[in-house]
Amino acid sequence: MSPPSYRTLDSPVRRRFLAGLGSLWLLAGLGLGPSPVAASLSPQQLRRSMQAEYGAQGVAVLEEWFALLDRLRPADLEARLRGVNDFFNRRIRWLEDIDIWRQEDYWATPLETLGRGEGDCEDFTIAKYVTLKELDVSEEELRLIYVRARIGRSSITQAHMVLGYYETPGADPLVLDNLVPSITRGSRRTDLDPLFSFNGRGLWAAGSSQSRADPVARLSRWRRVIDRMRQQGFIQGE
Repeated sequence: MSPPSYRTLDSPVRRRFLAGLGSLWLLAGLGLGPSPVAASLSPQQLRRSMQAEYGAQGVAVLEEWFALLDRLRPADLEARLRGVNDFFNRRIRWLEDIDIWRQEDYWATPLETLGRGEGDCEDFTIAKYVTLKELDVSEEELRLIYVRARIGRSSITQAHMVLGYYETPGADPLVLDNLVPSITRGSRRTDLDPLFSFNGRGLWAAGSSQSRADPVARLSRWRRVIDRMRQQGFIQGE
């Protein structure tokens, strides 16, 4: 599958969202509780949810995802990162939210992304994040990163999201991206300018190793996708 062009990555909603980020970094650090995406999933509930929304074809894709989890659980970290990145980059077709959901900016759950077989950069990133967590990669080592992606050698930039794996909070992350098939260090992705990153526990300004806010409280789209994941069966035991 050919990667999407940078020129279609932006939207008016994302531009307004990114323009309003400055106020987030003025917040004092918060004592965060347990991660809202830390609990194990329920395969039975996920199957029921997929069947109800996407039918037998969706369930078949979900079973492929379960098989991926079974295959990668005993693998080393490098194989898990590469396997998850390749699975979604090859299986999911990149499309704009307006074409998939008839909305300007919709963050899909992994079930929705797998069921439709389509998603934009946020959807790829969320699906990879949830999958790696299920493969016992620590949440402290994973962050969803909002970036400005430069187009070629020009100064034009577009909003984009990637997943970062951090060995330590201040490490140079490994970047999992739907635009670039190989996993590379962030320092080598000179086309990306990080704006902020987050996971289920924290929200970080670019270049900071200290969380400045509660991501669930401050990012409404993240809160809504977590709520839907809970309903679908990705989160149980709360």
